Amino acid sequence: MSTAGEHVPDAPSGPSHYRILLIEDDPGDALLVEELLHDTGLRFELTTRTTLAGARAELLSSRADCILLDLHLPDVSGIDALTTVRSLAPHTAVIVLTGLSEAQAGTEAMAAGAQDYLVKGKVDADLLDRTVRYAVYRSHTERVSAEVQAARQRAEENARLERGLLPQPILDTSSVRVTSRYLPGAALALLGGDFLDVVEGDDGLLHAVVGDVSGHGPDAAALGVFLRIAWRSLVLGGHRGKDLLHLMERILVAERGSHALFATCTILTLDQHAGTIILHLAGHHEPLLTTVQGTREVTAAHGMALGIVPGLRSWPSTTVPLPASGALTLYTDGLTEGHSGADDDRLGVEGLLTLIGNLPPADPAAHVDRLIKETHRLNAGRHSDDLAVLRLDWGEPTPLS
Repeated sequence: MSTAGEHVPDAPSGPSHYRILLIEDDPGDALLVEELLHDTGLRFELTTRTTLAGARAELLSSRADCILLDLHLPDVSGIDALTTVRSLAPHTAVIVLTGLSEAQAGTEAMAAGAQDYLVKGKVDADLLDRTVRYAVYRSHTERVSAEVQAARQRAEENARLERGLLPQPILDTSSVRVTSRYLPGAALALLGGDFLDVVEGDDGLLHAVVGDVSGHGPDAAALGVFLRIAWRSLVLGGHRGKDLLHLMERILVAERGSHALFATCTILTLDQHAGTIILHLAGHHEPLLTTVQGTREVTAAHGMALGIVPGLRSWPSTTVPLPASGALTLYTDGLTEGHSGADDDRLGVEGLLTLIGNLPPADPAAHVDRLIKETHRLNAGRHSDDLAVLRLDWGEPTPLS
């Protein structure tokens, strides 16, 4: 509450130039407010409107730092006037102007969202100065607090989505060592649809998937979670190869709705006893195979991305012999599409292989972390995409080089 004669604490400094919107239908009161503003010493730009309808354009543009609102306008009055103003300009400071006989109007207005109120006829320049400054400061503080809360909530939602995209492997008897990483493209950014998973089936074989739903945001992320859970459930249910990809595609088409989303993925089955992996590439790139001789890209047949031509079922398989010990690295294109240095060239697979060859030997987790760190350093923030990396090690420890 602000009335003449009371002490109002010094408000923190606000903008150097205040944009003030006065919504007042009484010409005399409007002139008095303007004169008082001139006496405050504030640097200001005053816009006056006589009706709420006439002020709509200014309210929607959010240009004003502060709104001085008369509660009795020709087209709306009372708390309804304030409610409408707050709905049109939710982040702008509002000071309500009340009459001498309206003892409760000011407190009710503050309860409804006004930053402060002034009683007509009991306002001087000093009070108006302090009230405007404080109201703008308070409104700014509330807006910043709301933005921080929204960012925190979005981060928590992203964390829940990440847990769905990066699950705990299901391993019973397998001796394969699993290292996985999932990183959003930017801090607090909405997630994309990269996903990965590893499970050991009842047949004792190890099954893995790395995939990428097109686009970013909640729709892509939610679809990535659907596909990851579907893959795990279908694999544990005994589905393999083309049959597995067909069912994943059906789920994708059903869940994407009207959004033109598609997904790429690599699925593999690793048989340590037979020394083989069976690969299916659905629009995705080949994994990397590391042995004591170095790291190379696996040669494998390519198939169609899921959801591009539903029902085509074009997913050839490739059987690859495995050494007694080694490592396979599956990843999404967030690892390779960044820049390779000061120029505009992309890192690409060849650049990634060169980078791997230059990294010092390390344990799998440390090596993956260094690899991601180096790609980010080379990219220097010029390209932002989510990335998922899955590394499978078997046999004797294999230094990546």
